[in-house]
Order: sequence, then structure tokens, then C-alpha cells
Amino acid sequence: MSTLAYTLPAAPGGLEGLIVAGVVTTLLAGLSVRARALTLPAAAVAMAFGWAILFLGGIPYLALLILFVLAGTLATRYGWAEKQARKLAEGRDGQRGVSNVLAHILVPLGITALLPFNPILATSGLAPFVYVSALACGTADTFASEFGVLSGRAYSILTLRPVLAGTNGGVSPGGELWAFLGALVTLTVGSGFFFLLGSGLATSAAVWFVGGTLLGFLGCQIDSVLGLTLENRGYLGKGSVNFLAMLITALVAVGWLKA
Repeated sequence: MSTLAYTLPAAPGGLEGLIVAGVVTTLLAGLSVRARALTLPAAAVAMAFGWAILFLGGIPYLALLILFVLAGTLATRYGWAEKQARKLAEGRDGQRGVSNVLAHILVPLGITALLPFNPILATSGLAPFVYVSALACGTADTFASEFGVLSGRAYSILTLRPVLAGTNGGVSPGGELWAFLGALVTLTVGSGFFFLLGSGLATSAAVWFVGGTLLGFLGCQIDSVLGLTLENRGYLGKGSVNFLAMLITALVAVGWLKA
């Protein structure tokens, strides 16, 4: 074919492994609807995009994305009754819609979509690091929002004046701790998938853990600033803010690794 010829990513079990992983993705999408974690349209979008990430990046990329979704679902369900009572719950009965799925999956998909055009991205360590850093941002923001909203008084991220819990741009000590833990957990799990499953990651452990965790935490702060300055004024929706925060995190991750 052309110079852009690309073969299926190497993965445990080869083609059979990819097929099994694809079937698992489909089953998880069905279970997410049954468990009322995602709406039916959102599950369909997640399944289609998950298949695309599987084909473009391989099992490690998909596996980490699935764990990201599961972690977000569990965080959303945590303290659900209290969130409802305090009118802090998002979505319908805790279900995530299409906009939420797209906001969190477009950046990971974009990163893996570059691999067929430049497969060296995977073996150079750039793509895995950027991918995990972007997901670390998403996890940090989800943990900060879903756990932090129950942590007590919140403060404006820019003025530090007290604000109501759940206010866009509001942060709390508990929420910030959860944000850091969310980023750290993502990097810890991500290192297992990319190091142990042999994606050829070339970055050092210090760059991986320290850099990625800080980037994920920073992305969460960017999300809060965008929420305060643009979402509260009606210029952006929540999904757009989430997407931009993950995109900015990914771009900064590229510069971090290149520096």
C-alpha cells in the first residue's frame, strides 16, 4: 500500500486478543446501560469509540480507558443519596450522557488516531505518556467533583472566597486531595499497562509518576478555572470545559516530555 500502511497493534493473544477485548467492550457497554451508569446513546458512542481506540492503539489503551470509565462511575455513585438531597448530583439518576462521554473520550481517541501515521509515537514513549496524562486529568477532575463536593466548604479557585459546594470553579482541600489521588492512581495503573504489557515506554519512572501526576492535577485546576471564567458566563458547557482541560493537559504533556 502506501507509506501509511499500518498493522494491528501488538497485543497479548494477537488478533484473538483484540477480538476478545472488543467483545468485552461491547458487553461492558451493555452492562453500563443495565447498571444505569450510561444512557443507551452514550453507551453506543462509548462502545464505538472504544473499538476505535482498541484498533488504533491496542489493548493497553483500551484497558486503561475502561478502568477510567469504571472509576468515574463508582465516584459518581458514591454518596449518591446525599448528593441528591443536597441537589449536587449530576445527570439523570447518575447516568452519564453522550456529551459527557464525548468530552472524556475525544482526546484519548485523537492521541491513538495519530499512531497509524507515526507508529514511532508508541515506542518513543510520547503517546502513552500523553494518553495517560490526559486520562489523569479526567480522573482528577471526576474525583475532585464527585468526592470533593461532599468534603465541606468550597472556595473560588481564583479569589479564594467561600462559594457553595458544587459551584463551577469552586475547590476544597478535600477535593484537591482527591484530585491528586485520582491523578496518581491513573499514573500508577497506567504504568502497569504500558510498562508491564510492553508498549516500549522509554520515559523514566520519575518523569512518568511525578510529571504525569502533576500534569493530571494541573489539568483539574485548569478545568476549574475554565468553569469559573467561561462556563459560569455561558460561553462553554461542562462537556466543553472537560474536553479543553484534557486537551490542554495533553499538549502540555507533549512539551513536558520534549523539554
